[in-house]
Amino acid sequence: MLDHYTEARERYEFQMGPIRGRLATALDILTDALTLVGQHGVYCRSQRHPQQPSMDVRLILQQIEDSKGLVIEAMEALATPSKNA
Repeated sequence: MLDHYTEARERYEFQMGPIRGRLATALDILTDALTLVGQHGVYCRSQRHPQQPSMDVRLILQQIEDSKGLVIEAMEALATPSKNA
């Protein structure tokens, strides 16, 4: 699974541990997807607002950004010592 991210995943898991390393890899994948969708948005413009990407591209961009935010929150929560421990 995800052969082209194997090297990055191994590096992140070594640096941060298995769970945070996998989340960091997921963050890389989401960032790459965000870049690709952003490039697509350059060509798929809204008819009403030509300065903006089409609505579907904007929705995809927002979903990816939201997902990245969740991954970052999870990584921060794992880095913070538990108050119950």
